[in-house]
Amino acid sequence: METESEPYVRLSTLRQLHQVVADLNTARSLADTLQTVADGVVAGLNYELACVNLVRPDGDLVVAAFAGSSAAEALITGRVGSRTSWERRLSMGVSWGDLRFIPHTEGWVLMEDDVPQWHTDGPAPRFEDEWHPHDRLYAPMYASGSGRELLGVISVDRPRNGRHPGPWGQEALQMYASQSAIAISNARLRSNMQRALVRLEREQQALRASEESFRQAFEYAPSGMAIAEMGGDQHGRLLRTNDALCRLLGRPSSVMRRYSFADLVHPEDIGTLLRTSAEGGRAELRLGRRDGTYVWVSLRNSVVADTADGPRFLLTHVEDIEERKRHELQLAHRASHDALTGLPNSAELRSRLSARLCERPSAPGDEAAYGAYDSQRDGGYGTGHGAGGYEPSYEPSYEPAYESGYEPQPYAHEHEHEHGFGFEPAGAGPYDHHVHIVAPTGGETDDGTKGLAVLFCDLDGFKSINDRFGHHTGDAVLIEVARRLTTGVRDGDTVARLGGDEFVVLADGLGAADAADLAVRLRNAIIPPIRVDGRAVRVGASFGIGWAECGMTVEEVLNSADQRMYVEKRSRAKVHRRAG
Repeated sequence: METESEPYVRLSTLRQLHQVVADLNTARSLADTLQTVADGVVAGLNYELACVNLVRPDGDLVVAAFAGSSAAEALITGRVGSRTSWERRLSMGVSWGDLRFIPHTEGWVLMEDDVPQWHTDGPAPRFEDEWHPHDRLYAPMYASGSGRELLGVISVDRPRNGRHPGPWGQEALQMYASQSAIAISNARLRSNMQRALVRLEREQQALRASEESFRQAFEYAPSGMAIAEMGGDQHGRLLRTNDALCRLLGRPSSVMRRYSFADLVHPEDIGTLLRTSAEGGRAELRLGRRDGTYVWVSLRNSVVADTADGPRFLLTHVEDIEERKRHELQLAHRASHDALTGLPNSAELRSRLSARLCERPSAPGDEAAYGAYDSQRDGGYGTGHGAGGYEPSYEPSYEPAYESGYEPQPYAHEHEHEHGFGFEPAGAGPYDHHVHIVAPTGGETDDGTKGLAVLFCDLDGFKSINDRFGHHTGDAVLIEVARRLTTGVRDGDTVARLGGDEFVVLADGLGAADAADLAVRLRNAIIPPIRVDGRAVRVGASFGIGWAECGMTVEEVLNSADQRMYVEKRSRAKVHRRAG
């Protein structure tokens, strides 16, 4: 089970990985790109040594860049290893996806081959996954496409934690090798394009040959390419697109000439496109396909100029990054959600709660503004909700019966509420300005104020289930409790797992009576027996209701709800609860 610190470590690693991947696209030449690849392994993936071996036209691999040791760099940079020796290495050892790991127990046979290598002696590993100085880990770089042409191999050594990389580290290295291959291919492509453009300017006598070279590089580029007008009334209109871009967007070339990128970009990304400068501008945004869907792309612009008349047109390189974006979203989701239940974890809960709080305590008049906003958000849900929205009424089957003001939604795994409380993204709708939240002041009496309720839930009798039936049964109980809690709240509410048998529910737009009714509903939803491996077990639940209010910190809000939960647990201590 994840420790509470792992999401923070993963987020930190993810930020470093994103930074070094972004740096790959800033290098101006192939040599700079290769060195940036090596430096990125050391800076972002926590290895002490990294070497980039590039495939030459004759098939052999040359050490093109090295990072982490100036002595090793001076010794082996520029040296060549045969393709046969490299293919032998990439077929040995253990396969970790596209990665190839050769332990020291097998790698000794490679000591005398012609592949340049640098290593230091060291003691035998003290435990199973300790890194040995003669261990070898290779990350092949393949060109995009079905042919999987080998572009080169990244070799890494001496992880800073002294251990073999786990699944997270393997996945990060594999993704980095894939992005490095794209960066190297793009550097070669840019180099070819730049040479073609220079010839257009300097070799007027060979104009036709230069134009043909440019045409082939443009038309047959594996990534999308476009030429657009610069200046005038038709600024930005597409003049020419290659087959790769037409296939990517599902539009023929004749149709593409009717548009500019501003016509094709996703409405939320128009600002990103406008901020992209013409010369050397780069942006990641979504472009519309013919079928109405959108694809994530990276745009890189270059100005093709005429020495006499100034800028002539804009050359845009369009790279498909849909797979990378999907992978990034998956990694971010893993870092912010509980591995067992799929609910937002403690870090994500605090992030969502922090987004609603500010340091300034609410002032007179904020309550009316919040009430008007809440009524607009819930479509009238806030008025009279105590009577109709959370009335604790259950059928004999223990399935909750909801009235018109409150409809349950499917389990959180099926549709995540990624904006916290059903909020629109920043900069849209009512979130252009911060809305101060207030808390009911009448205690258990409903004074009509609607606020952000924080329900702290602690399971009763869960420890005895773990002790009697084992962690497998306990995990199944936690998964089912998470499902019941998520089913019992609205689509915009948040159900999070703090850890262990503690959960937190954030429900916006509730009065005091609404929150009390919701706690009763959720408690009654948890009580019915849970069947695990043919055995029925029961748990109870104690709820503490706190209120988030501007001027409070996240910890103060959670501690307030936690303390109220323990007050309720002590007040019900004499009530007989049975689990098992």
